[in-house]
Amino acid sequence: MRHAEKDRSNKTNKNPHLTEIGKKRAKKWSKVFSNIKFDAIYSTNYNRTKETAQPTATKKGLELTLYHPYKLDTKTFLKNTKGKTILIVGHSNTTPMLVNAFLGFKKHEDIDDSKNDNLYIVTVIANKISDQVLTIN
Repeated sequence: MRHAEKDRSNKTNKNPHLTEIGKKRAKKWSKVFSNIKFDAIYSTNYNRTKETAQPTATKKGLELTLYHPYKLDTKTFLKNTKGKTILIVGHSNTTPMLVNAFLGFKKHEDIDDSKNDNLYIVTVIANKISDQVLTIN
């Protein structure tokens, strides 16, 4: 999924924190995921993604696993997470990029920078991969 609303008050800040609205959205996601048993939660190493993932990780008793979206070997990742339920928190460009890599073709475009409610669900069953996109306002 894409991270929640970030603080845009300082255009030079490359690592902003979430706004109050973003913090509320992150807590809302943790409620949305309350009945899902995650095996791992991944986040890029940015304040906004970690702060989006942390409420869910805390509720699930999991540590965040940091990843670099451009260095993630998606084939190895899929192999290592086979049969597991994983949450990955990324960015407007990296989240669709990863979903496309998992699918093996380009289906999704970058998320508009003003949208912070995209959840991509990728399901792998018997080497068949499907996906759907949900938005939670």
